[in-house]
Amino acid sequence: MDPKKNTKRGFAALDPDTRKAISSAGGKAVHAQGKGHEFTTEEARVAGAKGGASVAKDVAHMAEIGRRGGLARHRRLDSEAAE
Repeated sequence: MDPKKNTKRGFAALDPDTRKAISSAGGKAVHAQGKGHEFTTEEARVAGAKGGASVAKDVAHMAEIGRRGGLARHRRLDSEAAE
């Protein structure tokens, strides 16, 4: 495998704190210019539904989520019954 393919470049090579600082400054600057986009409630709803539909296509992932939720619920109910 070519080691250059896995080398982080540009923004990805920066440490997380530096990336966060640069991103924050950029966001503040664009909003100060009046060019920043703010989602409306409707836009956010549509985006969330789109993401949810994409995740729901992965049946194995959804089954794992359900299994974990069921186990967590049973643990919670068992601990409440023991009190």
